[in-house]
Amino acid sequence: MGVAVIEASMTKFGQRDTWIRELLAEAGKECLTDAPIGPDDVEHLYVSNMASGELEGQTGIMNALAHDLALLPAYSERVDQTSSSGGAGIYEAWQSVASGVSEMTLLVGGEKMTHRTTPESTDVIASIVHPVEYKHGVTLPSFAGMTARRYLERFDAPRESLARVAVKNHRNGVDNPNAQFQTEITMEKALESPIVADPLRLYDFCPITDGSAAMLFTTEERAATLTDDYAVVSGIGGATDTHVVHEREDPTVMGGVVESSRQAYEMSGLDPDDLDVAELHDMFTILEFLQLEGIGVAEQGNAWELAMDGDTAKNGELPVNTSGGLKSKGHPLGASGVAQGVEIFEQLVGEAGPRQVAADVGLACNVGGFGNCVITTVMEAAK
Repeated sequence: MGVAVIEASMTKFGQRDTWIRELLAEAGKECLTDAPIGPDDVEHLYVSNMASGELEGQTGIMNALAHDLALLPAYSERVDQTSSSGGAGIYEAWQSVASGVSEMTLLVGGEKMTHRTTPESTDVIASIVHPVEYKHGVTLPSFAGMTARRYLERFDAPRESLARVAVKNHRNGVDNPNAQFQTEITMEKALESPIVADPLRLYDFCPITDGSAAMLFTTEERAATLTDDYAVVSGIGGATDTHVVHEREDPTVMGGVVESSRQAYEMSGLDPDDLDVAELHDMFTILEFLQLEGIGVAEQGNAWELAMDGDTAKNGELPVNTSGGLKSKGHPLGASGVAQGVEIFEQLVGEAGPRQVAADVGLACNVGGFGNCVITTVMEAAK
């Protein structure tokens, strides 16, 4: 059964004074208010969230949100797949409609993080890694630094190529009113910022963020009766890579990205050449290169050339992270994958404002941990 997205919304990302329950309700209410249906039509509610219990001491958020949005007695479920929880939520929402179990499904993703100190938040995020690696002080930033060093040396890529990713995504974030950072940065500023995990510097990393996002799914048949502005989920795939990163044959290949995108392309009948826009999980700048290669847009070791040539800029051959990406838009763990879907939806229905590009096909890739789990979604504009 064809599955369509008929509405989407996101809150302002950044440091917010509201708690997780209020953040989720904010995006959910906006999505339902703008939708051509009422709360009584919603049969399933999925809430993408990684760590409300660890970060805020708040559990049962899916039940609370069903109450706050007046969705009772809709079935509700929390989806946790670490930092790819949002993408996993898209997969769950798609499955609920594609299977015929639900005809109208609301997905809301969110995270409240900034009330905790950076070390505290980093420690919660670091719990994603294998316990043995964690005992030795391994964190996601350290994985990123080691992989970036390997990539730059192996493929003779200039350090400037990573800085170009940061500069591009900050520039895109200027045009996103919901982005955490709406300020451009220069190459000089990116290259001279403090080292965090050599060779990666401060501007190679995304910020700690609060925020939420929502998407409303229904059958393609019903979508056509409700609105002309909808997008179709034509392909979706999910995959899991080794939990222990050093067990991977090649640390510069994200196997979960390769496999999940293969599944999404096969389902959709499309291939990398058909893409008009992409949202990639740039928690670190190096990940944009690894995902461009994993989804088949570039050959292994060549993605940095796309950055240097401007091919991934908004006016390039394949605009990447028109939203500003995690780098500029922010990374509220459970919301990030949903917000990627929101951006692709808005691009496909022509609602992206100054970020708008010519797009009939879009792809979103949401990564958990350091490629431990990945969801890739292909969406098309309604024909």
